[in-house]
Amino acid sequence: MSPSNVRVFENPQELAAASAKAFAKEAARSIRGSGRFAVALAGGSTPERTYEVLATEYGEEGLAWSKVHVFFGDERCVPPDHEDSNYRMARRALLSRVPVGSIHRMRGELSPHEAAVLYEEELTAFFGPPRLDLVLLGIGEDGHTASLFPRTPALEVADRWVVENLVERLETVRLTLTVPAINAARKATFLVAGKGKAKALREILEGDAGPRDYPAKLIRPLENGPEWFVDEAAAALLERSLRERA
Repeated sequence: MSPSNVRVFENPQELAAASAKAFAKEAARSIRGSGRFAVALAGGSTPERTYEVLATEYGEEGLAWSKVHVFFGDERCVPPDHEDSNYRMARRALLSRVPVGSIHRMRGELSPHEAAVLYEEELTAFFGPPRLDLVLLGIGEDGHTASLFPRTPALEVADRWVVENLVERLETVRLTLTVPAINAARKATFLVAGKGKAKALREILEGDAGPRDYPAKLIRPLENGPEWFVDEAAAALLERSLRERA
């Protein structure tokens, strides 16, 4: 991993400010080029801080929100008002506060297979073959990203954009974009904060373990490698060349 793709910030607040600024810049570039910006949001507390900054610092005057089209990288199989819903979090932090052009949520209240099929159809209707402008991602302490968990069936899928993924370790099923869908995006950005992520981050960026054990290693968008916005706690175990402050 090139150090130029990894930006380290002192704390989660600085990370959120920088990632929100990068989001706005990417949106403006896409809107200038194609007239729209299609982004897949991530769940989790680190992206949530970014969404809050976007809502407060880049409100109606700061970004052409009517040309922003929002998708999701993954979702739990729960209704949209459930406390575990990624959509609920994103709506509270951002989507209810800015006038986006459209919102395309994964329907976690349906059966997992039906929800995956419907979301794939929705992506295809919007794009043809999906080509998101930006996918926001996080990682778990086990190296998963979106709901692509280690050694789960979704990692082997090459001919679908969205699947229901059985995660036996958690005794649950998740909805997730597949690796091909994410890698078809023009850009992918990881947001990672906290010392609990340090070991996984080191393995993903510097380690020798295979991608089936650390699925975030599978994310390689066609045009550019992924960008990493991380705080010092998450970066604590990285080599010095990757820990240089942004």
